[in-house]
Amino acid sequence: MTANQQPQESHVTQESGELTRRKVVVVGAGALAVAGLGGTAFAANAATRDGRATPSATSARGEAEVCYRLTSETVEGPYYIDADKIRQDITEDREGIPLLLDLKVIDSETCKPIRNAAVDIWHCDAVGVYSGYEDMGNGGGGPAPTGAPPTDAPTDAPTGPPPGGGHQEPTDDTRYLRGTWGTDRAGHVAFRTVFPGWYRGRCVHIHVKVHVDGEWTDAGYEGGHACHTGQFFFDEESVLASAAVEPYASNAAERTTLTEDTIYDQSGTQGGLLKLRYDKRRIGKGVRGSLTVGVDPQATEDGQGAPPPQPTTSASASPSA
Repeated sequence: MTANQQPQESHVTQESGELTRRKVVVVGAGALAVAGLGGTAFAANAATRDGRATPSATSARGEAEVCYRLTSETVEGPYYIDADKIRQDITEDREGIPLLLDLKVIDSETCKPIRNAAVDIWHCDAVGVYSGYEDMGNGGGGPAPTGAPPTDAPTDAPTGPPPGGGHQEPTDDTRYLRGTWGTDRAGHVAFRTVFPGWYRGRCVHIHVKVHVDGEWTDAGYEGGHACHTGQFFFDEESVLASAAVEPYASNAAERTTLTEDTIYDQSGTQGGLLKLRYDKRRIGKGVRGSLTVGVDPQATEDGQGAPPPQPTTSASASPSA
């Protein structure tokens, strides 16, 4: 696993400066209001990437330090690009509701935080398109839809990679909504992004990989192995609220609900269901999502195995992207 930057203290300082200058395009007023939902924790995490200080994010969350079961493993999906961008702000030019993703990675057996792990996240934009695969359109099922949704429900399965299918080679050089960063000594890592959209056959989700036993070098993170490949999910209330805001409101793709999804195992936080905070009257101001991810650092979980058991559902077959 290689990349082109090393997330040392000097890099973080420069990156943090870039974050203050970068224009994040968001619908409605309060584009940077997500800072009020967890910006302090984010800044603390960024400032202590070298492990010389511990952020007070745990007390901000108000969560007790308890032991977690292993977080559910899932298939990698076809649209992973290996550690292409070492950064915490992965928004680039994507429009959408600001999302601060605040994670803690722990050993599920000992409950000890895992420091210096490389955490990858990637997800589609508000209309269901993945960077690097824009030619695939809306989640591999054709061009991103526009206009009103069809009146008749489709009866055929969408095109694209099969469920749990193998990796697809990128079709372009775009890399928005993708990034890798290291956990601090308390196991924390935070990313700035936008609330994901959806595409036919899948509920709203974010992909994640956790790599351990590697080394941060001038080229990025090298060696080691993936000890977790999973997905983060959003409750229906938040998704419905986002759907009333542009550009999500323009996404006419058929939406799969959380209970219909064939990848989410319906086990709550263990299955990757995020804990969300936002103003329910004005979700456009920003959302903070947090989760403790319990992993087995000795295991190899690269997401290349068979798809997990799927719940009974009426949802159509789809790519496990």
